[in-house]
Amino acid sequence: MKANSSTLLIDNFFNLISSLSRENKIKLIAKLSNSIVDNSPKDENAVDQFFGAFKSEKSAEEIINEIRESRKFDRKLEAL
Repeated sequence: MKANSSTLLIDNFFNLISSLSRENKIKLIAKLSNSIVDNSPKDENAVDQFFGAFKSEKSAEEIINEIRESRKFDRKLEAL
């Protein structure tokens, strides 16, 4: 019988946490239990909070051109 991706993921996590101490396993169980019980609404833009959203009035082409124009090549090649 072929295992689905969720079962494989669970098995991989179990193998990962199997070496944890008893105390850490209990802490993990508590966190998992709390995550199931927690019914608070999830923020749709959670990723933006962690990585910061870049906001600009400029178009992508303008930003690309600015980056290209700001490049400076000061590399000097030695004569052979």
